[in-house]
Amino acid sequence: MTKSEKPTIFRAERETLKVTFLVFSGSSIMCVASAVDPLRAANRISGETLFDFKLVSLTGEAPVTTGLPVAVGGRFDAAEATDMLVVVAGFGTQNYATSALLAGLRRAARAARACGGVEAGTWLVARAGLLEGRSATTHWEDMEDFSAAFPGVDVRPDRYVIDGPVFTSGGASPTFDLMLHLVRTRLGMAAALDVASVFIYDQTRAATDAQPLVSLGRLDGYDPRLAQAIRLMEAHVDEPLTIDAVAKRAGVTARTLESIFRKSIGETPGAYYLRLRLPAARRLVVDTRIAMADIAGRTGFSSAAAFSRAFSRAFGEAPVRLRRG
Repeated sequence: MTKSEKPTIFRAERETLKVTFLVFSGSSIMCVASAVDPLRAANRISGETLFDFKLVSLTGEAPVTTGLPVAVGGRFDAAEATDMLVVVAGFGTQNYATSALLAGLRRAARAARACGGVEAGTWLVARAGLLEGRSATTHWEDMEDFSAAFPGVDVRPDRYVIDGPVFTSGGASPTFDLMLHLVRTRLGMAAALDVASVFIYDQTRAATDAQPLVSLGRLDGYDPRLAQAIRLMEAHVDEPLTIDAVAKRAGVTARTLESIFRKSIGETPGAYYLRLRLPAARRLVVDTRIAMADIAGRTGFSSAAAFSRAFSRAFGEAPVRLRRG
């Protein structure tokens, strides 16, 4: 990071991050969802607005993404304060690259802590001059043309690239990985795993994986025994296994499992297991009318009282009070 660059957003912080998604007609609906939904899930799981996001368009009207209109909260205003500007675009991107838009992107980028492009949004970010002298990526089908159009950009075949305050992503799945990376760096690995679990997403890849390659079932280079232990915990939320039992099934000692969890996630297996059960319980409290005693039983607590105490410590209020609120 140079002296002129602001501190990266990809670091441990719990302050609310204000995010603006500038969505263009012709965008992939999957790209929009992959950008927005991980942040929405992180807010819901945490019970806090850690990501204050807003969707906007050039005109303030709903952009039509691959056949589906997307509701937005207004028109793009380059003067409106935001921490992170995400440009999402697809077919017909060249039609939007007016001098006024590019000037607006430059103005917004100067004020924001980070800005970047998703899929063809990378073209608009590059045309605004924001990628000059930096590394970037775009969709693999456009990579050759993009390299020719922007010789001052170090174009890489990576899934996503973060270079200082600028980020770029090659498509829908890489964008989901990028947003999980944002959640992980700001809130921790456990929070990122919680978000991934909401979408039954276990295919997280490294940023530097080449786009055409598929590498299933690994947690971004983390110990595979971690994934195995977490899957066991997920399968036994209602009748929790002992940590010794989880370790044995994962083929390690309890001490080794604790070391793996502390190194990868930063907490003990027991603490993570409890954190896995509590969000499940919170969803039942908020989204259903199931009795508290039944929720306690379904999420592995010995009694409603034990459940209420653990819930209150985690979320700051009793489950009964949260449901009433």
